[in-house]
Amino acid sequence: MAAGPASPGSVPASGTGGANDLDDIDRHIVHEMARDARIANNALAERVGIAPSTCLGRVRSLRERGVIRGYHADVDPAALGRPLQAMIAVRLQSHARSRIRGFVAGVAGLPEVLNVFFLAGKDDFLLHVAAASTASLRDFVETLSSNGDVSYTETSLIFEHIRADAVG
Repeated sequence: MAAGPASPGSVPASGTGGANDLDDIDRHIVHEMARDARIANNALAERVGIAPSTCLGRVRSLRERGVIRGYHADVDPAALGRPLQAMIAVRLQSHARSRIRGFVAGVAGLPEVLNVFFLAGKDDFLLHVAAASTASLRDFVETLSSNGDVSYTETSLIFEHIRADAVG
């Protein structure tokens, strides 16, 4: 089985499966599963045009090679009482570079944080957060900004999240 990410919850920007390792059938399987990860194997096999046993083996191989990293529920934060979403750009103090893993572990565990992106460029991280209200978002940003390792934050509200077709 393929090795997992370096640390729990971390997802590299690109997998080790490699786009060149995928044939047209694998790509079709990935496309269909990206649209509906709950699709039954028989239905997937029919859509792709292969035998169910072949389909099952290919899906297993895609998982083992790290092409398919998991199956996820797309949960609406508003349904959980957190309708306000934002992206928060974060820069760390230069002296805090040795504590990046600790920072990530700390923010990733906060209930408001949906995703943490480690960036190249002027900002170090982009946090996707969901909050119950503007007051709770402000409190979160104030708490984040008061962290001695944080030098800068910039918050952008999300008006609407439109999920793109993840597989081209």
